Amino acid sequence: MKHILLIICLFISYFGFSQEEKKAVNSFVDINYFRGNIPLHNRSILHLIQGHPDGIILSWSKKTFGHKEWEQYYNYPDYGASLSYQRYGNTVLGENYGLYAHYNFYFLHRNLMLRIAQGLAYNTNPYDKYTNHKNTAFGSTILSSTYVMINYKKERLFDRFGLQAGLSLTHYSNANFKAPNNSVNTIAFNLGVLYNLDDEDMSYAEVKAKENVTEPIRFNFAFRSGVNESDVVGSGQFPFYIISCYADKRLSRKSALQLGADAFFSEFLKALIHYRSIAYPEEQIDRNTDHRRVGIFVGHELFVNKMSLLTQFGYYVHYPFDFEGRTYQRIGLKRYFGDKVFAAITLKTHAAKAEALELGIGIRL
Repeated sequence: MKHILLIICLFISYFGFSQEEKKAVNSFVDINYFRGNIPLHNRSILHLIQGHPDGIILSWSKKTFGHKEWEQYYNYPDYGASLSYQRYGNTVLGENYGLYAHYNFYFLHRNLMLRIAQGLAYNTNPYDKYTNHKNTAFGSTILSSTYVMINYKKERLFDRFGLQAGLSLTHYSNANFKAPNNSVNTIAFNLGVLYNLDDEDMSYAEVKAKENVTEPIRFNFAFRSGVNESDVVGSGQFPFYIISCYADKRLSRKSALQLGADAFFSEFLKALIHYRSIAYPEEQIDRNTDHRRVGIFVGHELFVNKMSLLTQFGYYVHYPFDFEGRTYQRIGLKRYFGDKVFAAITLKTHAAKAEALELGIGIRL
């Protein structure tokens, strides 16, 4: 806890100094204390659910006022960065420190704030075969993390200070980068205070007429890769390669629909087939079973400036080996560089079970 207090002091000192050097930064800092529960999504973590986890989220957010068109279409959102600290009251799970990028979206006359954040976290006590074999949630020190926060918020209640309160959901997982990876979610109540770095806000730009944006069907080609491991602890990390081809149709300024196919070349699955053919002879698995898979999918893309949120639902049409079922999902972020080239970071899952964190590049023609 001493570390997070030091970070808070440095954080406030930095922005206090910045305020003296530069006026009209049009941003605010907020600090939220949260306390809640770990829901049971997997019986393998039942022994880890003890007490009530709590922690702090410290954030800086830059306001927008509609000077760019996309800001107007999304009701003038904020964007910024967050630091988090979470303790579980459980020496097995250790503590988590997180760093995130986030967006704040507003509703109900800007009184209701929805924050979506994605980043990385550091766990102080991951699984170790000899010293911490009970931690089946975190198999590595570095974790992928997401948090969603919904707050009722009142700004400038006392000069530059405001208050907010609501609910948050935090997820920690290493996306099967290394086993074990049963992950932990926290549902919590949070209460926070915010401080505006300006005496008053700028005025919002007038909302322009929302022109309808449509495009002809475009064709996309993407290559994704990374490293992952099966659920068999100690089975080893292997690279995977995914080739995706899909068509998309832009329906509006915000949305596009997708239809396409994926080809999966997962080396961990090849090793898993070999392992199960030897370890479980009663299953009568042929060690030469094809490890490659082919899936078809439908998807949606939500555009926010040069970024977009990608969601896809797929079904394996070539599925020689049964691994986590025939359906799969993908969710993640894309970043466009110009009109054609993009990069993406996506999470591939089978319902609540993650398979891989994918890093990809692609082209949209």
